[in-house]
Amino acid sequence: MAVSGNDGAAEAPLLEEETVEGMVDYKGEKARRSSSGGWRSAGFIIGVEIAERFVFYGIICNLITYLTGHLGQSTATAAKNVNAWSGVATLTPLLGAFIADSYLGRYQIILYSSLLYVLVIAIAIGGHKPCTQAFGADQFDGHDQEESKSKSSFFNWWYFGMCSGIGASFLILSYIQDNLGWSLGIGIPCITIVLALVVFLLGTNTYRYSTGGENGRRPFVRIAQVFVAAARNWRSSKTFPLTAQDEENTITSSLLSNKFRFLDKALRAELQHNQDCSELKDRSLCSVSQVNEAKAVLQLAPIWCSCLAYAVAFAQPPTLFTKQGSTMDRKIGSKFQIPAASIQVFTAISIIFVMPIYDRIFVPIARAFTNKPYGITTLQRVGCGMLIYTVAMALAAVVEKKRLEIAQNYGLVENPEATVPMSIWWLVPQYLICGFSDAFAVVGLQEFFYDQVPDELRSIGAALYLSIFGIGSFISGFIISVIDKVTSKSGGDSWISTNLNKGHLDYFYWLLAALNVVGFIAFVYFAKSFIYRR
Repeated sequence: MAVSGNDGAAEAPLLEEETVEGMVDYKGEKARRSSSGGWRSAGFIIGVEIAERFVFYGIICNLITYLTGHLGQSTATAAKNVNAWSGVATLTPLLGAFIADSYLGRYQIILYSSLLYVLVIAIAIGGHKPCTQAFGADQFDGHDQEESKSKSSFFNWWYFGMCSGIGASFLILSYIQDNLGWSLGIGIPCITIVLALVVFLLGTNTYRYSTGGENGRRPFVRIAQVFVAAARNWRSSKTFPLTAQDEENTITSSLLSNKFRFLDKALRAELQHNQDCSELKDRSLCSVSQVNEAKAVLQLAPIWCSCLAYAVAFAQPPTLFTKQGSTMDRKIGSKFQIPAASIQVFTAISIIFVMPIYDRIFVPIARAFTNKPYGITTLQRVGCGMLIYTVAMALAAVVEKKRLEIAQNYGLVENPEATVPMSIWWLVPQYLICGFSDAFAVVGLQEFFYDQVPDELRSIGAALYLSIFGIGSFISGFIISVIDKVTSKSGGDSWISTNLNKGHLDYFYWLLAALNVVGFIAFVYFAKSFIYRR
């Protein structure tokens, strides 16, 4: 046990099991397991995420209604604009994560982003979103058996808390925006993010902070050096022989020998076993751990790409699902009418219901059979979610076909302002299934990209997961543009007509379901050959 004081007495060394490797406390001293990190610290960070999601979804969930109503945009144009805004908001985390991992650190980025959030949401989220999640997971030591299990649970409870904030946003802010005005609907999120910043600062003394990278070099530099060295040695047939010590440093020996062999060229040199890489300034070479880091990052690319079809489908609930609901009967009782965007709360409700069951019941049972800390692998979890989302899109197509038939039977096809006599509650099952899918796929992607990048790049890992949905939003906007132009080219009505009663959203949903199946097949193919870093 360490003894500290002001009397000049020497401090006894901390026992190895009391400290957390690679982490320090707010004083800059080695982080002690008993006095820093864990659920106490993670609770502050989850609280911040709840508030941040309340703010973000308070804007995006009803944005298509604002664009088509107040600004008079067509359905297709509004959907594209919402997708573009969402795409920017989920791609800027790549920049924020780079700055956090290479220069300022996660704590500082969260602090500055929270201040910026009050002014520019789409930009501030670039620093806030990837760093809060990575910083929260940093509070658990992956090398400790018990804390490793807690880290897995953290991603589940993180998403549980996040969806609680989203659900509150759907219910509260969408109603305020539709009935009391957008000024108040925007002002409340501003106050909320200020309160979130206060909560975050309250936990400062309890947090664990990550230290620097290998040999003081920034992680991006280490990885980039591998690709540069491999390119320089491209024509060489000679490779650097591995020693027994090198094999110990290898993340996975089969990863080094069987995947991306062209990067092994970065190991070319006559390096003496007692000689440091830095002594050979005129040679192009890297350490074994460097090459494996580069390979570990590179093998994420096929998984990332195969998830894009799922991300395109994921972009529909806040856009076309909401517009679809706005044409339906939204009354509760004789007078009260719910906002179309508020029905998205059932996605959050589904997640809130599923997450505790998954974490407290499914994982322990699965763990007993698989001996895996997480019950099933993260990629298996993602694959299940992707498949479930296909069911949601198919169901959305069936419900939309029913809505069109009712509009036809009641002679409402030419009257886009009329309410179709079909209850909005018909949409609830597809929202519930979307939430069920998200509990598997979204949480799985968060955990997967956090774990499979080098330790110093975990903010980038979170940003990579977010960028899937950013690119997916842009692809969704592109597909909507193409479908809108192609299906209206001969003078007919577009599938995504401003008058939804004359359109065919059901066809569009079937198309997305088919694309999701193709994406799922590609995902399974790449996932089967993926070699986990840990």
